[in-house]
Amino acid sequence: MKCRQICRLISIAFFIGFIIFSKSPAVNVDSLLDQMTLEEKIDIIGGYENFNIRGYKKCGIPEIHMADGPVGVRNYGKAIAFPASICLAASWDKELAYRVGKAIAMEARAKNVHIMLGPGMNIYRMPLCGRNFEYLGEDPFLAGKIAASYIKGMQDEGVVATAKHFVANNQEYDRHNVSSDMDERTLHEIYLTAFRYAVKEGKVGAIMSSYNLINGIHASQHYYLLTEVLRNMWGFDGIVMSDWVSTYDGIECAKAGLDLEMPSGRMMNKETLIPAIEQGIIIEDLINTKVKRILSLYNRFGFFENPDLSKDYLVDSSFIRETAIDVARGGIVLLKNEKNFLPVDKNKIRKIAIIGPNGNPIVSGGGGSSFVQPLHPVSLFDAVKKIAGDNVEVAYEVGLFTRLRWEEDLFESVNYYYYLNGRKNSGVIAEYFSNIELKGEPIARRTYKKLKLINNDMWDDPDIPDENYSARYTCYFIPAESGWHILGVSGDDGYRVYLNDKEVIENWRDQADTPAQYDCFLEKGEEYKIVIEYYQRGGDARIRFGIKKSEVEHGPEEYLTKAKKIAEDADFVILSVGFNRETESEGFDRTFEMPYKQDELIKEIAEVNKNCVVVLNAGGNVDMNNWIDNVKALIMAWYPGQEGNIAVAEAIFGIINPSGKLPASFEYRLEDNPCYNSYFDEDGDKRVYYKEGIFVGYRYWDKSDKRPMFPFGFGLSYTKFDYKKIKTDKKRYKIGENVIAKVLVKNMGEWNGKEIIQLYIADKKSTLPRPVKELKGFEKVFLKKGEEKWVAFSLGKDAFAYYNPDIDEWMVEPGEFEVLVGSSSDDIRLRRKIIME
Repeated sequence: MKCRQICRLISIAFFIGFIIFSKSPAVNVDSLLDQMTLEEKIDIIGGYENFNIRGYKKCGIPEIHMADGPVGVRNYGKAIAFPASICLAASWDKELAYRVGKAIAMEARAKNVHIMLGPGMNIYRMPLCGRNFEYLGEDPFLAGKIAASYIKGMQDEGVVATAKHFVANNQEYDRHNVSSDMDERTLHEIYLTAFRYAVKEGKVGAIMSSYNLINGIHASQHYYLLTEVLRNMWGFDGIVMSDWVSTYDGIECAKAGLDLEMPSGRMMNKETLIPAIEQGIIIEDLINTKVKRILSLYNRFGFFENPDLSKDYLVDSSFIRETAIDVARGGIVLLKNEKNFLPVDKNKIRKIAIIGPNGNPIVSGGGGSSFVQPLHPVSLFDAVKKIAGDNVEVAYEVGLFTRLRWEEDLFESVNYYYYLNGRKNSGVIAEYFSNIELKGEPIARRTYKKLKLINNDMWDDPDIPDENYSARYTCYFIPAESGWHILGVSGDDGYRVYLNDKEVIENWRDQADTPAQYDCFLEKGEEYKIVIEYYQRGGDARIRFGIKKSEVEHGPEEYLTKAKKIAEDADFVILSVGFNRETESEGFDRTFEMPYKQDELIKEIAEVNKNCVVVLNAGGNVDMNNWIDNVKALIMAWYPGQEGNIAVAEAIFGIINPSGKLPASFEYRLEDNPCYNSYFDEDGDKRVYYKEGIFVGYRYWDKSDKRPMFPFGFGLSYTKFDYKKIKTDKKRYKIGENVIAKVLVKNMGEWNGKEIIQLYIADKKSTLPRPVKELKGFEKVFLKKGEEKWVAFSLGKDAFAYYNPDIDEWMVEPGEFEVLVGSSSDDIRLRRKIIME
């Protein structure tokens, strides 16, 4: 406890110093508080209209707008769609991360958005997590450094960044109810460390609490995390907001340190907090503190003086657009290149076949609240055609029967009807219920010409609640012709679709707007009954449904036949496979196997053409065992954003040299992952025990007899790099003294290229068990062919420390350490021993 008291004093001293040495605040926050009633103060600590903080004109308090991140400005129409955050992590490029933060902030300002909800910083624990693509990999040092740079770039441009989701939200499965249980050391070393960098280095303005529980306590009401760790240990002086509809007890949230409940004051509201104040359960000053933090954030970012951020900013600038492509260029990872099959000389080929569900149209991102409708979508098919040029024929086939893409006009379908009192009427009939389980008698009945309901379509109806309700929509449909049809639906939150009383689509879970589709053969003139069940927990309310005739004429086998035909005649095949925003998304965990039997597609095509390049879209590893030996090359493209497929094509044809490296270890089998037996709530007690402790990712593989398929930090290049020398400024150091290490690296190949030099620290003897080594430095350097450079690293006390739960602080023990430098966690090239005294 002594350490915590000291941390509190340091935090207070830091705050006083900040006030003394910073410029005078534009607005006296205490004076504003005096002008506000208690009711107004409570209203401001609960969001309104989903993505806003309430303003008060009488006090001069502006309305503040937020937008989902972290890969673009969602919620306000189409935007520049950046590659997935894990692609940014795979770039290992801190300067690029700063540019990304700056670029997204520029577009946010153009749309008058004050607070961006990103970066996402949860640790990649298992490849199944539905939001891994939003995060920054398995290593907390890499994640923390990339996030801190992103935050600095965003906040230097005058937009508040929000580090999320605090903390240990490492699965989407039952995320409102499952507790992530771990020991204190694991919590601090693995799951809190990235956030510590966001706070202490990035000076992040906002933190978002997560949905899950940690050691049995909901994150949004976790006093130890929100107050002891954030405020007292780290000196955080920004605001803590809840994730959307992730509060469960208003009084406990208020006491724990939550400042802002989003998207509205469902729990921290006047009805709950005023009686609690009157009964002495909490004091009014607790509310004042929360409001003061919110208004102080406005002061810090100048929102009082300039509430409209949009002046002189463009939504679609060349800087923003080029930055997005550069993330893909820097983050795509070349995982296999048999006999240097890549790059391909486009002057020596005549035909390319692109096959796979992700080849056309574009797959730009995973699903859920991070998905951005791209302003400039470029599919892999279009990108390859553009880069290959007019002299090369490029053909495309999807290759298998899968969920086809559809345009928004699908939801304009109006040829439905319903029966009421024995009469046939045009449109859809709806029943609304006052709970999310469709229980009891309906509270309202409505009819609609089409099923395309978004927010105010329901919010403006006085008989339909804003949240915590459900609905059943019923209609009938008669096809104009026989054939395959698409039933498309998209909803926020959960939905189910029934065709002739048979459930054909099930997405019954809390989620951002998520599309799904069912393909079926319908007979001309037959009547089909369609029922859509829907529930709305909170936040956005959306439910849309439509039907259209499919392009398929002869059934699923038609796709493979067409794909084989173009593959047979091609010089090489690009297989564009993986996941998409329907199959990897917020709200659920995905499979390890690729959906739609894409493994079989790869094997079938590789049998007719041996020259296959797989381009994989996913937020992490997938099962590759059935096909990896049958293809010439494998490019991990992640989710490359709106124009990132141009970067993929550039890599295939050698216009760029791939330089990304994996931010997570890729196992052969899911069973090999150290978290395999402790990921799901197997016994139904709503608790997941992090049995692997601190040994996550490469920390586990380093002490295991097993090896990963592709190790952490791995990535191929078209050139070769030689690690020639390592030196430190001396041999012996006092604990806390900076260590300067330098590494000489030379490009030995025939291509210019970038190398990511990774520095790990090994503690040779410690009181508590430690990993074999831990990443403590990385630099990405460009080297022309034949060029060599010395690359310097400065290693502070943190590089040698571990968290000791017995004394509740980080510590360095005296003794021997080893500085290790290499090209991946499994490819250490140089070593240097030093002594800490």
